[in-house]
Amino acid sequence: MYSIRLDGDVRKLMKKLGKMKDIDLKGANLVLAETLRTSTRQRFKDEVNPDGRRWKSSIRATNEGGTTLTDTAGLKNSIKSTADKSGFAVGTNKIYAKTHQFGDERTIKARTSRGLRFKINGKWVTKKKVDVSIPERAFIGISEEDMQEIKGTLEDLMSRE
Repeated sequence: MYSIRLDGDVRKLMKKLGKMKDIDLKGANLVLAETLRTSTRQRFKDEVNPDGRRWKSSIRATNEGGTTLTDTAGLKNSIKSTADKSGFAVGTNKIYAKTHQFGDERTIKARTSRGLRFKINGKWVTKKKVDVSIPERAFIGISEEDMQEIKGTLEDLMSRE
Protein backbone atom coordinates (compact mmCIF):
# COMPACT_ATOMS: atom_id res chain seq x y z
CA MET A 1 0.00 0.00 0.00
CA TYR A 2 1.19 3.48 -0.90
CA SER A 3 0.63 6.70 0.98
CA ILE A 4 1.50 10.36 0.61
CA ARG A 5 2.02 12.74 3.49
CA LEU A 6 1.50 16.45 2.88
CA ASP A 7 2.52 19.05 5.44
CA GLY A 8 1.26 22.61 5.49
CA ASP A 9 -1.93 24.20 4.15
CA VAL A 10 -3.20 21.81 1.48
CA ARG A 11 -6.83 22.98 1.33
CA LYS A 12 -6.44 24.47 -2.17
CA LEU A 13 -4.80 21.31 -3.44
CA MET A 14 -7.47 19.09 -1.89
CA LYS A 15 -10.23 21.22 -3.41
CA LYS A 16 -8.58 20.91 -6.86
CA LEU A 17 -8.16 17.14 -6.46
CA GLY A 18 -11.82 16.83 -5.44
CA LYS A 19 -12.91 18.56 -8.65
CA MET A 20 -10.69 16.32 -10.80
CA LYS A 21 -13.08 13.41 -10.36
CA ASP A 22 -15.49 15.30 -12.66
CA ILE A 23 -12.99 15.73 -15.52
CA ASP A 24 -14.04 14.18 -18.83
CA LEU A 25 -10.97 12.00 -19.36
CA LYS A 26 -12.21 10.55 -22.64
CA GLY A 27 -12.83 14.04 -24.00
CA ALA A 28 -9.42 15.25 -22.88
CA ASN A 29 -7.73 12.22 -24.43
CA LEU A 30 -9.64 12.74 -27.69
CA VAL A 31 -8.31 16.30 -27.87
CA LEU A 32 -4.74 15.19 -27.11
CA ALA A 33 -4.93 12.33 -29.64
CA GLU A 34 -6.15 14.65 -32.39
CA THR A 35 -3.44 17.18 -31.53
CA LEU A 36 -0.73 14.56 -32.00
CA ARG A 37 -2.36 13.06 -35.11
CA THR A 38 -2.45 16.50 -36.72
CA SER A 39 1.18 17.28 -35.88
CA THR A 40 2.27 13.84 -37.11
CA ARG A 41 0.57 14.44 -40.46
CA GLN A 42 2.16 17.91 -40.63
CA ARG A 43 5.61 16.31 -40.43
CA PHE A 44 5.02 14.79 -43.87
CA LYS A 45 4.51 18.28 -45.29
CA ASP A 46 7.48 19.75 -43.40
CA GLU A 47 9.66 16.64 -43.92
CA VAL A 48 11.00 16.73 -40.36
CA ASN A 49 11.45 14.34 -37.43
CA PRO A 50 9.66 15.09 -34.14
CA ASP A 51 12.91 16.69 -32.95
CA GLY A 52 12.86 19.11 -35.91
CA ARG A 53 15.68 17.54 -37.94
CA ARG A 54 14.97 17.43 -41.68
CA TRP A 55 14.52 14.04 -43.32
CA LYS A 56 17.10 12.93 -45.83
CA SER A 57 15.48 13.46 -49.22
CA SER A 58 14.39 10.24 -50.92
CA ILE A 59 15.82 9.28 -54.31
CA ARG A 60 12.32 9.52 -55.83
CA ALA A 61 11.72 13.01 -54.43
CA THR A 62 15.15 14.13 -55.64
CA ASN A 63 14.79 12.66 -59.14
CA GLU A 64 11.12 13.31 -59.79
CA GLY A 65 10.43 16.26 -57.54
CA GLY A 66 7.85 16.09 -54.82
CA THR A 67 8.03 15.31 -51.16
CA THR A 68 9.78 12.48 -49.33
CA LEU A 69 7.41 9.75 -48.02
CA THR A 70 4.39 11.21 -49.84
CA ASP A 71 4.40 9.76 -53.36
CA THR A 72 0.86 8.38 -52.92
CA ALA A 73 0.30 9.82 -49.41
CA GLY A 74 -0.72 6.32 -48.25
CA LEU A 75 1.47 6.44 -45.15
CA LYS A 76 0.45 9.99 -44.22
CA ASN A 77 -3.23 9.23 -44.72
CA SER A 78 -2.97 6.07 -42.61
CA ILE A 79 -2.11 8.07 -39.46
CA LYS A 80 -5.03 7.51 -37.09
CA SER A 81 -5.74 8.21 -33.45
CA THR A 82 -7.84 6.52 -30.82
CA ALA A 83 -8.76 7.52 -27.30
CA ASP A 84 -10.77 6.44 -24.29
CA LYS A 85 -10.80 7.43 -20.64
CA SER A 86 -7.61 5.47 -19.91
CA GLY A 87 -5.41 7.05 -22.57
CA PHE A 88 -4.83 7.64 -26.27
CA ALA A 89 -2.68 6.39 -29.15
CA VAL A 90 -1.54 7.72 -32.50
CA GLY A 91 -0.14 5.41 -35.16
CA THR A 92 -0.48 3.60 -38.46
CA ASN A 93 -1.27 0.10 -39.63
CA LYS A 94 1.09 0.26 -42.63
CA ILE A 95 3.58 -2.60 -42.46
CA TYR A 96 6.35 -0.48 -43.99
CA ALA A 97 5.98 2.34 -41.43
CA LYS A 98 8.62 0.77 -39.15
CA THR A 99 11.18 0.87 -41.97
CA HIS A 100 10.71 4.60 -42.45
CA GLN A 101 10.40 5.40 -38.74
CA PHE A 102 13.65 3.64 -37.76
CA GLY A 103 15.49 3.15 -41.06
CA ASP A 104 16.74 -0.18 -42.37
CA GLU A 105 19.71 -1.82 -44.02
CA ARG A 106 19.29 -5.13 -45.81
CA THR A 107 20.21 -7.17 -48.83
CA ILE A 108 17.40 -8.02 -51.22
CA LYS A 109 18.02 -11.23 -53.17
CA ALA A 110 16.22 -12.32 -56.32
CA ARG A 111 13.83 -15.23 -55.86
CA THR A 112 14.24 -16.39 -59.44
CA SER A 113 17.14 -16.83 -61.86
CA ARG A 114 15.86 -13.85 -63.85
CA GLY A 115 17.05 -11.57 -61.04
CA LEU A 116 15.75 -8.26 -59.78
CA ARG A 117 14.81 -5.77 -62.49
CA PHE A 118 14.47 -2.05 -61.80
CA LYS A 119 15.16 1.35 -63.31
CA ILE A 120 18.10 3.56 -62.30
CA ASN A 121 18.57 6.96 -63.96
CA GLY A 122 16.21 5.98 -66.77
CA LYS A 123 17.99 2.68 -67.55
CA TRP A 124 16.75 -0.82 -66.74
CA VAL A 125 19.15 -2.86 -64.60
CA THR A 126 19.09 -6.56 -63.63
CA LYS A 127 20.85 -7.77 -60.47
CA LYS A 128 20.95 -10.98 -58.43
CA LYS A 129 21.03 -9.03 -55.18
CA VAL A 130 20.94 -5.41 -54.04
CA ASP A 131 22.13 -3.83 -50.79
CA VAL A 132 19.58 -1.29 -49.63
CA SER A 133 20.03 1.41 -47.00
CA ILE A 134 16.92 3.35 -46.03
CA PRO A 135 17.64 6.24 -43.67
CA GLU A 136 15.54 6.92 -40.59
CA ARG A 137 12.74 9.35 -41.31
CA ALA A 138 10.85 9.42 -38.02
CA PHE A 139 7.35 10.83 -38.23
CA ILE A 140 5.70 9.45 -35.08
CA GLY A 141 6.74 11.01 -31.78
CA ILE A 142 6.17 13.99 -29.55
CA SER A 143 7.91 17.22 -30.47
CA GLU A 144 8.66 20.08 -28.12
CA GLU A 145 5.74 21.98 -29.69
CA ASP A 146 3.51 18.95 -29.06
CA MET A 147 4.57 18.92 -25.40
CA GLN A 148 3.69 22.60 -25.06
CA GLU A 149 0.29 21.97 -26.70
CA ILE A 150 -0.37 19.01 -24.38
CA LYS A 151 0.65 21.07 -21.36
CA GLY A 152 -1.58 23.96 -22.44
CA THR A 153 -4.55 21.67 -23.05
CA LEU A 154 -4.18 20.06 -19.63
CA GLU A 155 -3.72 23.42 -17.90
CA ASP A 156 -6.90 24.71 -19.59
CA LEU A 157 -8.76 21.61 -18.49
CA MET A 158 -7.57 21.95 -14.91
CA SER A 159 -8.33 25.69 -14.73
CA ARG A 160 -11.95 25.09 -15.78
CA GLU A 161 -12.51 22.62 -12.94
